[in-house]
Amino acid sequence: MSLILTTKTVPAATAARPAADCLVAGGLVAFPTETVYGLGADGTNGKAIARLYEAKGRPSFNPLIAHLPTLEAAQRVAIFNETALKLARAFWPGPLTLVLPKAPGCPVSELATAGLDTVAVRIPAHPVAQAILQALGRPIVAPSANRSGHVSPTTAAHVLHDLDGRIDLIVDGGPVSVGVESTIVGCSGAPVLLRPGGTPRADIEAVLGVPLGRLETIPGHDSPLAPGMLESHYAPAAAVRLGATALNADEALLAFCEALPGARPERTLNLSPRGDLIEAAANLFGHLRALDETGAQAIAVMPIPTHGLGEAINDRLRRAAADRPA
Repeated sequence: MSLILTTKTVPAATAARPAADCLVAGGLVAFPTETVYGLGADGTNGKAIARLYEAKGRPSFNPLIAHLPTLEAAQRVAIFNETALKLARAFWPGPLTLVLPKAPGCPVSELATAGLDTVAVRIPAHPVAQAILQALGRPIVAPSANRSGHVSPTTAAHVLHDLDGRIDLIVDGGPVSVGVESTIVGCSGAPVLLRPGGTPRADIEAVLGVPLGRLETIPGHDSPLAPGMLESHYAPAAAVRLGATALNADEALLAFCEALPGARPERTLNLSPRGDLIEAAANLFGHLRALDETGAQAIAVMPIPTHGLGEAINDRLRRAAADRPA
């Protein structure tokens, strides 16, 4: 990795034009969305996207999401069927990504789509992301702005911790509001849930009037169909133990509702003392990072309900606890 000597951080209020200029020049820009901070590259520039993979240490077979400012712009990138249009009109801008067939002449680089004939598209709701997209006038491909497999960033400081010297610019827009990545739905055929996220499954099914299917990978394919589908992902350095109802002596605690007896205050963070899943989602990645920094060898995680945003929270925790690649 050829490091950039200095990663510059700029405030959101004046960032749109400098960020767009940096992207046009092939640079890498981290910026806030409503879900997590994204690491953006010009989606039409294969060389810039290769730099993005290198900066993250991200496997090149893991596809990227193309961010667009409007539905009209997204329709120049992907082919929308009736189901996709219904979801786009109900949930965009917002934390929903649709995986769709590429439109003829799709400008998104083949490298960003990992050689698939589909493309993942989203319209973010965050005003800073929207301003940068409007200033650039091209798709921005943007995974989470962290080293691959690490905990996703919900503040500019998290981005700096992981990527200082590896990227050109960080746009500091303060803490994000949702705190988990977008929900991903495949819409090439019958709609399937590829990754739970910031738009709950139940809300999507209410709009569609049918249940979502579940598909992990393309049949006969070893590569993920969408971002965030690698089994080990979102992982702190410490081991993660799920469903904890008691605490071992060497563990930090990620609590939900009332903390477990014997928890050390300096090694305990509560996702939501009042049991609010929206609050828990917003706190998830920041709390995992903070507990990792305590030096604990393991993080015990109390049970989290599975309804609503709990499905996305439990998905991220399961991947954080999965066996790590050798």
